[in-house]
Amino acid sequence: MRTLLVAAAILILSAAGAALGVAPADTVADSCHAISDFVDVDFCTSRLRFVPGAATADRLGHLLMATDLAVASGAKAQDLAAAAARDGSVDPGERDAMQACAFLYGAASVPGLRLLRQYAAARAWGPAHALVMLTMDAGDGCDAAVGRSNGRMAGPDHEFDQLSAMVTALLNSINL
Repeated sequence: MRTLLVAAAILILSAAGAALGVAPADTVADSCHAISDFVDVDFCTSRLRFVPGAATADRLGHLLMATDLAVASGAKAQDLAAAAARDGSVDPGERDAMQACAFLYGAASVPGLRLLRQYAAARAWGPAHALVMLTMDAGDGCDAAVGRSNGRMAGPDHEFDQLSAMVTALLNSINL
């Protein structure tokens, strides 16, 4: 019965807001503006708006969504670095750098983000914060490790860096 009353109250308030011309809250914009000192707002909103459910999610939901995006980005960058390391036309120094990048994405950043997500979902803020430094390892300089000679990691590294920064900033905005 209580659930029915709460649902009815929500419907009445929504209808009243619409009748008064009150726009629904833009939770994506709110979350992205809250971290604007650390993350480009346009980048943040453009990434989150493509995630189903983001428009109605709270800050924790946006943190979990950003973490999922960062995991996917890191996995893609890991695959790219591993492929570059197997490329027979690269010099041994670049090959070794790409192997190291693939390792950092696959052994540190991506698994660290997955764990961070689990802790954040459980609202276990201490362990989530403890993983932040580990999650950022891979994106920091894979392209620089090869002297930016071919730039093949520049885009993936930059995307991952920005998403990882979003995760950190959203985590900090929820619980510091």
